[in-house]
Amino acid sequence: MMDVRKIRDVAEKILDNSELFVVDVKCNLANEVEVLIDSDSSVSIDACVSLNRAIEEQFDREEEDFQLTVASAGIGQPLRVFRQYKKLIGSPVEVLLCNGTKIIAELRDATPESITLAYTEKVAVEGKKRKETVEVVKTYLLTEVKSTKEYLDFK
Repeated sequence: MMDVRKIRDVAEKILDNSELFVVDVKCNLANEVEVLIDSDSSVSIDACVSLNRAIEEQFDREEEDFQLTVASAGIGQPLRVFRQYKKLIGSPVEVLLCNGTKIIAELRDATPESITLAYTEKVAVEGKKRKETVEVVKTYLLTEVKSTKEYLDFK
């Protein structure tokens, strides 16, 4: 089985000083390797092909046969690295907390330990019959978050 750490190191070295970055590297028992990349703006097919070729040049297929796929981290996929969170600051996200609560909110801030979300919520106001909508800005530790995805509203 291919060494995932070695593949990640090679990919990160190739992408060093570019707007592209490695999100994840996976390898199964059949030596099918998948390298997921993302960018601060967008990922082109040409960038995936170029990285694929550059990684393949670093490994000897005679020594160990493998199948390599380089792809863009898809929309709707959970965020995996801090740089993806930074990229989405100011954008809507869908957050699933470990307790099962789902929140659709604007990502206001992100650190390696936490995220800050802004969303509206209806709350009971003392002395009024109807609930009022208020903006809630709350910070969650990443240990409280099961997954975060970019939210796309098709309405």
